[in-house]
Amino acid sequence: MNNDVRKVIFSTLIIFVFGVILWISFLFVNACGFTLTCRRGALLVERTPIPTLWPATLPVVKTGNGSVVVSVHCQVAAADLIGAWVEAGSSETDLFQFTDLHGQHCESTYNEIQPLFTEPNLWYSDSLSCVSCHSVDLAISPAQLDLSTYASVKSGSRRPDPKSTPNPKPKTKSKGTDILGGGKWKDSLLYEFLSTTKADIPGHDNIATSLVIFAGKPLQVPHPTLTPVSTVTSAP
Repeated sequence: MNNDVRKVIFSTLIIFVFGVILWISFLFVNACGFTLTCRRGALLVERTPIPTLWPATLPVVKTGNGSVVVSVHCQVAAADLIGAWVEAGSSETDLFQFTDLHGQHCESTYNEIQPLFTEPNLWYSDSLSCVSCHSVDLAISPAQLDLSTYASVKSGSRRPDPKSTPNPKPKTKSKGTDILGGGKWKDSLLYEFLSTTKADIPGHDNIATSLVIFAGKPLQVPHPTLTPVSTVTSAP
């Protein structure tokens, strides 16, 4: 009986040790493969999928008609972009031109202006969007200003609420105070509110004109070495 017990104990120990060795072998092969260098088990190096900094000098982009683009991006202060749009006539669809921070001549449309009023976390960290306060409900919108659409931006501030106006004319929008300065950006109310920190007005306490964005596209300029040279023929 004692011999049988010993056999069972030894057999159990052997099976246990063999199982442990087999399990460790499986883990090693799974992590390192069939090699003792175990390179597969080395810690992975974390890398960003794209460069974290823009290159100092972007390559010149050539086009088929003998012109070049100095850079594929235009970098401009958001307030300057709005100002260029205002100075150009504040059109909803027409292209307007501006000069970016690198001296490039660029062009854009109002489609890149509107997000400056509707996007949150833009003007400063954790900022609300402008339309979170200046929205379509003029009864509660500060300064009765709606920045949600092109038409409402052009309609200005201090607009009478159509709901409170007796017998409002159909299909007409109430007009208020021009916030675009009649095309003179530095004289406009919008420029004043963007360029001046107003601690007593929620949402305007951290606004400044230092926000820089990528917007627009560079205008194509003739390459100096590809400028056509006129030929002069001698008279007979």
